[in-house]
Amino acid sequence: MSISKLASVHPDARIGKDVVIEPFATIYGDVVIGDGTWIGPNAVLMDGARIGSKCRIFPGAVISAIPQDLKFAGERTTAEVGDGSTIRECVTINRGTADREKTAVGGNSLLMAYVHLAHDCIVGSNVVIANSVNLAGHVTIDDWAILEGNVAVQQFIHIGAHSFIAGASLVRKNVPPFVKAAREPLSYIGVNVVGLRRRGFNDEQVARIEDIYREIFVRNTNVDRAVQNVLQTMPRSHERGVIVDFINNSPKGIMRGLAE
Repeated sequence: MSISKLASVHPDARIGKDVVIEPFATIYGDVVIGDGTWIGPNAVLMDGARIGSKCRIFPGAVISAIPQDLKFAGERTTAEVGDGSTIRECVTINRGTADREKTAVGGNSLLMAYVHLAHDCIVGSNVVIANSVNLAGHVTIDDWAILEGNVAVQQFIHIGAHSFIAGASLVRKNVPPFVKAAREPLSYIGVNVVGLRRRGFNDEQVARIEDIYREIFVRNTNVDRAVQNVLQTMPRSHERGVIVDFINNSPKGIMRGLAE
């Protein structure tokens, strides 16, 4: 363990082995830091911060400040960062409220500079969120999603696994898994083929996904009818189940298709 004499570390903070805390970092009392994590200069970990092992927290990041929510009544909540994740300069991660009781980032994720995660956001593992992305409260982002810079996400939105959202997009509807999304208003622009192949999806799996979304987003303007067509005409598969379940659990709707 290496803690600079110029850092402010509360004696109650629980700090693992081989942790490095640089000058002028501030660590509050109700904080847990896992083994091998690096805390950069001027980073602030406030009460409720739970940092995994082998993370990197860069200068100016503030993790576990209280929510920017007028309904917050001081309840005990957390802001969690999973093992191996990197939090770059000036990222802000507010802790949860009574709704989910935590804000969380999964393992091996990258949050680039000036990202903001509001209260009760749940971000999966292996997610990349580029510079200056803003997530409102209660947003869920599944594993392996990528959000390019300056994306803004409305509260209670769900972004599916392996999806890709183009820079400066405004996300007001749920984004299903495996897709690329862009334009204003946010629309389907294809399947995230490059990302899927990088993660080991074979040609048959990719083709199934393309066939399903062709039915949902290209041939039909009525999503409910398109989903029924998918269930009736396309063979059962893991990919079909994931996509249909996501849409059926999106009561406020999903983003637009090409036909719209």
